[in-house]
This record gives sequence, structure tokens and C-alpha cells, in this order.
Amino acid sequence: MPDVYVAAGSNVEPERHLALATEELERAFPGVRFSRWYRNAAVGFEGEDFINFVAGFTTELPAREVRARLQQIEALCGRPPGAPRWAPRTMDLDILLYGDQVSDEPGLRLPRPDLLKRAYMLGPLAELAPEVRHPTEGLTIGELWERFDRAAHPLIPVPAATRRRSDRRRPPGSDR
Repeated sequence: MPDVYVAAGSNVEPERHLALATEELERAFPGVRFSRWYRNAAVGFEGEDFINFVAGFTTELPAREVRARLQQIEALCGRPPGAPRWAPRTMDLDILLYGDQVSDEPGLRLPRPDLLKRAYMLGPLAELAPEVRHPTEGLTIGELWERFDRAAHPLIPVPAATRRRSDRRRPPGSDR
């Protein structure tokens, strides 16, 4: 079964929507693990800060079915189908990695092309799965994060008190 990593983000009532997303991810993908939550500035438009995390799980579902389930969770969080890309959103769930699969299909580009450009994706992924090898770069996620210009893209950890349920599902030792 492939390991799947998904980025989650919200800047509209983010604590509420991310808590709902964690519950739904736990329901859809038993054994899901979560990174810490991070606050960062909106990218690509002016807007409220986002809160982001990365979830990881194994599944027998094909990538397209995982994407369909993620879209259902987005809808439960109030994101309408076809919502604009560069705008405030209640929930954004994107597959970053699906095992070592490489795909350039419309709607399912793997690995996620902007993974290596976005601190809010790469940083939490490196926390959760530093040893995973990027399928096209040949380096581990931890190595890629070490090389990333973190000063230009700061991530601010969200205090545990505001994170709700996902705190109970983080792997041991992830409080770094």
C-alpha cells in the first residue's frame, strides 16, 4: 500500500475547519498521522493568514479515489466545487505524494509541483516524513527541507491549545 501525504490549509475560521478536516480524515483513512499546525501568510493573494498541516496515511485506494474523498471533505468544510484557486478558503486538501507515483494527468499532478516551493507544504511534510524520498528529485524530504530558504518563508507553530483533536494523533517525538 502506498504512503500518501496530503496538505491541509484554511484561512476562513481555520481552527474550526481544520479540526473538522482532521476528524473526517481520521474517519476516511484510519491510522492517519498529522504534523503540527503552522500559521503562514497567504500566498498569491492578499488575505488572512492560513493555518496548514500535513496528514499521512497508507491506503489501497487509487490516487483518483483519494482525491475524490478529499474533495468530499472540502465540501463538508464549506468549500464549493470550482472555488477560485487564489482566494480565501475554508479548506484546501491537496495530495503532495502518493507513494512514488509520478503523474501529469489533469487534476492529479504527482508529486505536487509546488511542494518544493511552499514552506507550508514542505516543512510539515519534513516533520512527518523526513526519510521519504521525493520521487523525481531523488533526495529525502528532510534533505529538501534543509536546503529550503526558510527565512524567506516563515512558518509559525500554532499553540496546541488551539489545535483540538489532531494533537492526540501525532506520532511520538513530533513535538520538536
